[in-house]
Amino acid sequence: MGKARPDVLQGTLDLLILKTLSRGRHHGYGIAVHIQQVSQNALRVEEGSLYPALHRIEQDGWITSEWGVSENGRKAKFYEISARGRRQLALEEEKWEHLTAAVATVLRFA
Repeated sequence: MGKARPDVLQGTLDLLILKTLSRGRHHGYGIAVHIQQVSQNALRVEEGSLYPALHRIEQDGWITSEWGVSENGRKAKFYEISARGRRQLALEEEKWEHLTAAVATVLRFA
């Protein structure tokens, strides 16, 4: 079987990032840690996926960023969801619910 389609994975990562930021401002590492902790280590977001996604969704206007100092005293870029990002999050959550319901239906009746 082939690899999963990148657009499906990318959309899921966008959803996870937006949902994390809907609960408050984070730097990149904090986003990755939050996702890993909340998923009880089932999901791990690698830097090579996270930072390009953050850059892309910032370009789309879904998040904003500013430089600050992290809890360990290092310079870090902090991200925050925008009003446009909140609207996108609602759309992404709706798409996710539709997708997971469809998969659950197939699993039940296949």
